[in-house]
Amino acid sequence: MTASPSPSAPLRLLAVHAHPDDESSKGAATMAMYAAAGIDVLVATCTDGSRGDIQNPAMEGEPHPKRDMAGARRLEMNKAAEVLGVRQRWLGFVDSGLPEGDPLPPLPKGSFATQTLERASAPLVRLVREFKPQVILSYDENGGYPHPDHIMAHRVAVEAFEAAGDPARYPGTGEAWAPSKLYYDRAFSPERFRALHFALEESGLQSPYAERIAAWLEADAEGHTPPAPTHPTTTQIECGDFFEARDDALRAHRTQVDPEGFFFAVSPATQRRVWPWEDYSLIQSRIPAELPEKDFFAGLR
Repeated sequence: MTASPSPSAPLRLLAVHAHPDDESSKGAATMAMYAAAGIDVLVATCTDGSRGDIQNPAMEGEPHPKRDMAGARRLEMNKAAEVLGVRQRWLGFVDSGLPEGDPLPPLPKGSFATQTLERASAPLVRLVREFKPQVILSYDENGGYPHPDHIMAHRVAVEAFEAAGDPARYPGTGEAWAPSKLYYDRAFSPERFRALHFALEESGLQSPYAERIAAWLEADAEGHTPPAPTHPTTTQIECGDFFEARDDALRAHRTQVDPEGFFFAVSPATQRRVWPWEDYSLIQSRIPAELPEKDFFAGLR
């Protein structure tokens, strides 16, 4: 297995996301912070987002997304990447959509989530070997939430982390490269939601998280704590200065994000005061790691 180079090598972060817009709702401030600090940050977008519905009422009458949703989302992704200061690559798969109904209908033939793991992973393995990231960031086993493309994005990220350094695997996709660390994003961390919720209530402000908190408390027989996470937070990246960039990147995805919606219900200033971090779990590390961490590149600098 080809190891990562010496600590003096250029630092690179690869974030693996299912659709255009996921990079802006999960870990965006972290990526913007690292990019501003001179880290080479690359977003790998697995699918074209072509089966996304229009989520922003202001976009309902727009002809472009109705005629060519993938094309509209490509333009949105370009803008979001520019706002965050990151690079971005498409892995070339077709959006699987989110099936609805009981029983659920089959996924569209040929879509991302219907691919074999090897076929779905090959473009990402090739990208890892080309870009040579020390750190890979993706979702947990549930995909962050159980969309079939998110779950597949998790699977290919893990596969690429494990396989890219083995020259016997995925022949023809470049020279082997072993990333050093694999993280899962915890954008929907219950601890963060609780902290923001109670801070808003203490200030006499309406909390957009009340329904979510109530559901957690109802599920807890003692009525005290949110459900235990599958993967606890090991790493908190302080990136509050980039919350505005994150929000601007989200707004760039005009078809998918309502600028009056949930994501913008709490001001960046309040978030900086209460929870100025983004939360992650270190899942695998090929170098010694001391937890908790405040830097993806701890041990690599």
